Amino acid sequence: MARSRGTETVWCGSATRRSRPVSRYDRKDHFHQRAKREGFRSRAVYKLAELQEAHAILRPGQRVVDLGCWPGGWLQQASRTVGPRGRVVGVDLTAIDPPLDCENVIALVGSIEDPAICEQIRAHLDGRCDVLLSDAAPKLTGIRERDRANEERLLEAIEAMIPQLIRRGGDLLVKILEGPEAQEIDRRLRGRFHKAKTVRCRATRRGSSERYLLARGFMPDCDT
Repeated sequence: MARSRGTETVWCGSATRRSRPVSRYDRKDHFHQRAKREGFRSRAVYKLAELQEAHAILRPGQRVVDLGCWPGGWLQQASRTVGPRGRVVGVDLTAIDPPLDCENVIALVGSIEDPAICEQIRAHLDGRCDVLLSDAAPKLTGIRERDRANEERLLEAIEAMIPQLIRRGGDLLVKILEGPEAQEIDRRLRGRFHKAKTVRCRATRRGSSERYLLARGFMPDCDT
């Protein structure tokens, strides 16, 4: 049975411009201002758009789940890509307000640690999803041990949902923050898919340690 190749790193988009170092990110940077002009809920929409252009993660007619979907940028991008024949179900503790004007999107309010949430998602999808997305990240406290523990807890919750939500052969795109706990979960996730690689976005805020695991071909019967 094929295993993931694991260590490849792919950068999306064109070459970055040189810029002076900054001590902290600008909450109203170029992508933030662009999102406001173009009617998107957050600058994060450009990360998914960039990854979509480079890797064709989503296709028309697919069923998609977005875990940690607030404020709705990824829901908007996924909705546009899968089109009217597709369906997108998002979950977050915070309601999407105002609701998105997308007929193919349903945004649920709930916790990904709630055992009942997977059943609710499948009911709205009429089955399992083709692609599971997650740009979720814990709110940082500045205390390294606590932040790492929260990231581990979040990824473990997503890991537990994968066999309940992704169809055989389906795909995964999930944010991974740096840290030994996250790396171990990353390794386990790769072992459940036919192939996997690390991808990064030019639209990621400067100074962020985030990267994404893109895994294709879910193998539900594979031993990790």
